[in-house]
Amino acid sequence: MLPRRSFFAPMKTSLAGAGIVFPMRISPSLAVREPIWYNRGRIKKTCQITAEAAKAARGEGRQMTLKQLRYMLAVAQYKSINEAAKKCFISQPSLSNAIKDLEEEIGLELFIRTAKGITLTAEGSEFLKYAQQVIEQAELLEQRYLDKKPAKQLCSISTQHYAFAVSAFVNMIKKSGADEYKFTLRETRTHEIIEDVKSFQSEIGILYLDSFNRNALKKILQESQLEFHPLFEAEPHIFVSVRNPLASKQSVTLADLEDYPYLSFEQGEHNSFYFSEEILSTVFHKKSILVSDRATLFNLVIGLDGYTISTGVLSEELNGTDIVSVPLDVEDRMVIGWIANKKAGISRQAAAYIKELKAVIRTYGN
Repeated sequence: MLPRRSFFAPMKTSLAGAGIVFPMRISPSLAVREPIWYNRGRIKKTCQITAEAAKAARGEGRQMTLKQLRYMLAVAQYKSINEAAKKCFISQPSLSNAIKDLEEEIGLELFIRTAKGITLTAEGSEFLKYAQQVIEQAELLEQRYLDKKPAKQLCSISTQHYAFAVSAFVNMIKKSGADEYKFTLRETRTHEIIEDVKSFQSEIGILYLDSFNRNALKKILQESQLEFHPLFEAEPHIFVSVRNPLASKQSVTLADLEDYPYLSFEQGEHNSFYFSEEILSTVFHKKSILVSDRATLFNLVIGLDGYTISTGVLSEELNGTDIVSVPLDVEDRMVIGWIANKKAGISRQAAAYIKELKAVIRTYGN
């Protein structure tokens, strides 16, 4: 039986007949000391505490790494350990362990698992904001002082179906000067725009507010920790084919539109009037068609002499000259803006996109 000693006292254990002595110190982190068994000089089982393990047990030697932060950003973006591991070119267990180590080092739970995947905790969202800034600054240092090739540029935008949003996206990419990039532009439903930005799937969302939907959407944005930044106020216009009899009018009224097919974007299960992409969504239409993408809508505008209601901002470079905008004689106004998550700042590339948005609006706006 081993003699009783102080829990912290050093101890020497000899292997009988082998003449080998192992100095041992009992780690405060171990509740039970495991004895070393021997048989004819061969160790069958050992309990060795390495210098690294001892430091870990005492909480020493731990440090946050840029690699951990990059892994954390990937998981936040893809909301899946499996998908993030593929993008980071490491195994899923390795990524899980890296995130676990990071959480232990900072003493915070960054992610929680839900039925929809992995989402950030409140603390994780706050941490993400600083992690993004650290990575961005580290890449600037590498480019300036280590003569490294600039990292692949990333930017993700979710928007309602606006041609000017696409034009700005095109200009942003052309001016980025990046050899490598991965940009995402999602023309999608209003509710999904909010969810994308809320979950950090997108940095920026583009949508509009008016007197009808403002209170409802602002409440949702506030609950989602999102902030609305106005870009411009627009007088509602209709988009029609150049061959439509209404195309030559200086302006049109709702009465002028009664006999023409009305085209609008469907909003899926979130089909409340508040989520409509078209102003005056509660007005009754004798002929109504729902579509899911802008190309189809414009084809139907031309093929059926239909119309849709929007901002009046059209780009001939993208839409050609077959579609024109005509002012709609109503008192309502649309405020188009971008939303971002309050918990995280926007990247340089997202800021560049906003700059291009403003430029496109000045160029093509009425």
